[in-house]
Amino acid sequence: MVLAMALSGTIGLLVVESGLPALWVVWLRCLFGGLGLAAWVAYTHQWQSPTRREWGWLGVGGVALVCNWVGLFSAYRYSSIAVATVVYHVQPFVLLVLAAVFQGEALPFRKLPWLGLALLGVVLSSGLDGTYASRAAWPGVALALGAATLYAVATLATQRLRRLAPAQIAMLQMGLGVLVLAGPVAVWGGAVVFSARAWGALLVLGLMHTACMYTLMYAAFQRLPAQAVAGLSFIYPVVALGVDLLWFGAKPTMAQWAGMALILGAVAAYRRKV
Repeated sequence: MVLAMALSGTIGLLVVESGLPALWVVWLRCLFGGLGLAAWVAYTHQWQSPTRREWGWLGVGGVALVCNWVGLFSAYRYSSIAVATVVYHVQPFVLLVLAAVFQGEALPFRKLPWLGLALLGVVLSSGLDGTYASRAAWPGVALALGAATLYAVATLATQRLRRLAPAQIAMLQMGLGVLVLAGPVAVWGGAVVFSARAWGALLVLGLMHTACMYTLMYAAFQRLPAQAVAGLSFIYPVVALGVDLLWFGAKPTMAQWAGMALILGAVAAYRRKV
């Protein structure tokens, strides 16, 4: 789980270093990651034929997942990787609200104040202090929030697929992503130049940060209690913040620092059992 979350924290580095539009990055990530996952599913004999209902949920989850990636990767172009990644981690609160609206699950009212604190963090991260650096970040913050919402939709859809192996679910979602994004890439992807640097970043992103990372995460999910998974997941935004500061020399404003601290603190408090 530690290795999987550390890999997650370096996704933004590969996306930016590829120098390619988000559509191309996501499409090729789906292609390379899907091939890697297909090899793993074949090697471990995990394939089961989905039912018609399961195909429907696979479609919903797959489209939401790949659109989530497009939103998050686009957010890196507008705000810093650190701000976009931390804002993206309001996912648990978005999932809480969607589950209440669409699945009738009761809202844990004692935890709702943490939702308010996280939303205050989002506001601070998106330019409340009025400086140019902070104002310029708000489109990235909006995209990260949209990506978090789409990821929550993908999570709800995937929860309906308990009979299928996680690696098979991810493989089919990657395959769907290749099909769904082929048209948009051809129409809006634009003319791009694939340098050796770009190919290297895309191969690592597809094979290491998709196929291998998913395998590591699923293995961890099967062996660790939920509290341990929730706690270790904070490695992701911490590593992303370190990459942004050390590699790209990002300089968040004071308001953005405060906003990111509020978001991470609120999510940590929300995930506690009590």
